[in-house]
Amino acid sequence: MSRSSREISVSGAEKRQLAVASVTLGPWRPAAVVGALGGGVSLALHLVHGHFGLGVLTGALSVAALLFFCVGGTGSVLGYSARGRGRDHRIRRWARSHPWQVASVPAAMMFLTDLVLRQVLTSQGFFGSVWTGLWHGAVVGAVVGLAGTFGRSRA
Repeated sequence: MSRSSREISVSGAEKRQLAVASVTLGPWRPAAVVGALGGGVSLALHLVHGHFGLGVLTGALSVAALLFFCVGGTGSVLGYSARGRGRDHRIRRWARSHPWQVASVPAAMMFLTDLVLRQVLTSQGFFGSVWTGLWHGAVVGAVVGLAGTFGRSRA
């Protein structure tokens, strides 16, 4: 029996639910630590150079969010979790075989987080905030998707 004949047909809505479910299983506590450290280093580097303001704070928070979503998303697509392995092995297997669908979830969350940060804390225009959020989301999506693709090929 070939692999394709064993797969069950899944609708688009079910694929989105599986992608979100697989992302929730990621290593989000370690991702928060990495994000906080990266954001703190970014802020400290700006302070050492004598720069401070809401733009600098926004930049540091954006770096923290980018690292948070990259680490958490990559861990979820590769099947890593801070909680260890549970009864969710089928969701993890689906995530490993669909890395780009899983990558779209942290990418979208990065876009929304960055958009809100820039709209609330800076005077940047809406379209500038959208553009910055889009490319930050694209970076997260690319990192997570590529890690899942190459991680799957090595497994």
